Amino acid sequence: MKPPTQVPPTRAVSSEYLVRIIDDARQRTIDLTRDLGAERLLGPRLATVNPPLWEVGHVGFFHDHFVLRLLHGTPAYLYRDADRLYDSARIAHDERWELPLPDMAATLAYLGAVRAAMLERLPDGMASAAQSYVYQLATFHEDMHGEAFAYTRQTLGDAPPLLRRAAPPGPPEGAGALPGDVAIPGGRHVLGSDASTPFRFDNEKEPHELRVAPFAIARAPVTNAEFAAFVDAGGYDDPALWSAPGWQWRTRQGLAAPVYWRRGANGGWEVRRFDRWSALAPHQPVIHVSWFEADAWCRWAGRRLPSEAEWEVAASRVPTIDARTLQPGKRRYPWGDALPAACPANLDGWRLGCVDVAAFPAGDSAFGCRQMIGNVWEWTDSLFAPFPGFRPELYREYSEPWFAEARRVLRGGAWATRGRLVHNGFRNFFTPDRNDVLAGFRTCAR
Repeated sequence: MKPPTQVPPTRAVSSEYLVRIIDDARQRTIDLTRDLGAERLLGPRLATVNPPLWEVGHVGFFHDHFVLRLLHGTPAYLYRDADRLYDSARIAHDERWELPLPDMAATLAYLGAVRAAMLERLPDGMASAAQSYVYQLATFHEDMHGEAFAYTRQTLGDAPPLLRRAAPPGPPEGAGALPGDVAIPGGRHVLGSDASTPFRFDNEKEPHELRVAPFAIARAPVTNAEFAAFVDAGGYDDPALWSAPGWQWRTRQGLAAPVYWRRGANGGWEVRRFDRWSALAPHQPVIHVSWFEADAWCRWAGRRLPSEAEWEVAASRVPTIDARTLQPGKRRYPWGDALPAACPANLDGWRLGCVDVAAFPAGDSAFGCRQMIGNVWEWTDSLFAPFPGFRPELYREYSEPWFAEARRVLRGGAWATRGRLVHNGFRNFFTPDRNDVLAGFRTCAR
């Protein structure tokens, strides 16, 4: 087997591991779409969502294209015209509702056939380095779509999904708030992921050294109560608190509060989670806010968003004993270099939402920052741009087309992000207007 030339050097993993994550990701895809009726399988035409029927087929096509066609050299797709139906690089977003898509049963049969063909090609024991990269790439791509299925259900007001596994024990009720900042000493930092990272996306490369000045960063993300104070103070009505593009966006959206908030009968704030309204949980992180809203809150509070380098230093570095500088090296996760079975973070979707910002103290970074992985993605002030030495890899459309869109970097993962995907060096990226994604923010002192 001759691998595609664009496959980067990757640590080999076992075939058993690859089968396990492939099947886990597929079960999540099914769980998030199984209850959608025929009308909802296409759904409304919105710029921020895909037709679920198309998106499920696209997931299967990605495996078919990258694993079977490019890696293993199969002569044809396992569904006729799959590339003309499901290739996101050639099918414009608005066209996806007009395609002659097969029904869900036929779509899932296609995904099943692709899975079987992939598994047939795995050896006993260890997979090859090329298989390890491409099979994980396809699985992580499905994981990302799984998160998109979750927030699409929120966007469209669907019922909470039924996930086929018991949720892990929850954190203590009423974990509460976690106010205050931690001081981070300045120093040299290598931004990006090096070859010790088991799997790296192209935009995490190449690691490069820079100097970070001393700064102070919040121990926890901004909470609902903290954001409500901005709303109640008229923050959505004062253009002086918004950037010019942010104010234009707020005006077009007609927002007076975050998108899923409303006033309850008693005058307090309520929030919609999927199809259900409940009282706003004061100590959970604010979620479903755009970068524009995060920036406006910072202007009101006299704070600022961290750069992605500052965020990564706070999440990954360890101070010296005197706390005056940084020890060499960095952690893969805030708590260390391994992802334990009892994960100290709100990940993998089982809780179907956020927890209080003071929950999961075992997941603290060395500096005492909590929940830098999980609960909510955190907007940074950094534009999504290539690192020095960037080169697009096998999935060429993953990063390179978006560098010119003025997207902002988000770090850390959210409650629906898969733990096998996210780590301190993982870079997410969205345009600053997106308030449908599972994003909140953490701030720095000015």
